[in-house]
Amino acid sequence: MDAALTEERNPMNIVLKGIHAVANADRLRRKMRREASIQCHTPEMGADALAGMLSDADVLIAMHVEPDLPPAPRLKMLQLPGAGYDAITWSALPADIPVCNVFEHEIGIAEYVILAMLEWNIRMCGMDSVFRTGKWEHSLLSFGSTHGELAGKTVAILGYGHIGRAITARVRAFGVDVIAIGRTKPEDRDAECVTIEELDEVLPRTDYLVLACPLTDATRGLIDGRRLTLMKSDSVIINIARAAVCDEDALYDALARQVIGGAVLDVWYRYPAPGQEDNFRPANRPFHELDNVIMTPHASAWTEGLMERRWSVIAENMDRFAAGEPLLNHITRPA
Repeated sequence: MDAALTEERNPMNIVLKGIHAVANADRLRRKMRREASIQCHTPEMGADALAGMLSDADVLIAMHVEPDLPPAPRLKMLQLPGAGYDAITWSALPADIPVCNVFEHEIGIAEYVILAMLEWNIRMCGMDSVFRTGKWEHSLLSFGSTHGELAGKTVAILGYGHIGRAITARVRAFGVDVIAIGRTKPEDRDAECVTIEELDEVLPRTDYLVLACPLTDATRGLIDGRRLTLMKSDSVIINIARAAVCDEDALYDALARQVIGGAVLDVWYRYPAPGQEDNFRPANRPFHELDNVIMTPHASAWTEGLMERRWSVIAENMDRFAAGEPLLNHITRPA
């Protein structure tokens, strides 16, 4: 039978689960070349509705797979609409289906990291605030207090994938030395490349430690109290990975006691449920009371171009799946 006719009679069934996936349903339809039946499930629709959708689903697009995921007897693929896969209950999925993620966030995150390091050195926002009061205390005219330079600093990037390489490509232009830290030794001629076993030797010479690794059993709490004491007293942690890579109590105590210089935190230990965003504190410890912390609400990747890039890749993967072609960003399942 003609392939196009077969596809017309039996379109691929795709289920979008979760508010972020559902919000991009029209974008997916617009970008896919092949016909597909797309159903959307949001939390308020309940488990019975999800069970009905999954009963004949070929593909599930979702960031979260809970242990009680309803049976999906025809499921042949899980596509994540983001990069992290720490919210996947692997035992809830058929063992033989491919799982793919998507990146495209490295541009925004790399620019965020550059901004964080520049702001920490130059303190432009602080100068602006003081100068608006009529004071020239940061000026060369009054021999005021000087600000720092990024040139000559050392940044260590823990987790050297898409984000780490994007940071290196940009920060090298500022005269910064880069140490790339991977589970296995990365390859990048623009960085000093080491394995995670050498982390303790790297920390004492690091000005900025960027956490860009996935959250796994091996990385949870990797930056603990002992490792924080190995860092310079003026060093800064920039976390754009997952909060739990850095032990919460140890990080707060190190910042409060100024064991390290500061932190720029974009990922958190607590997140609100939909509709609970107002006045919801993102941690158990009061990081918001510390003046050596810059806090942002998981926004580093949230740029104008992110969704267009991501859903172009997802649509391409759906077309590849339908055609039986090799998939993009196939994840190796954790042991």
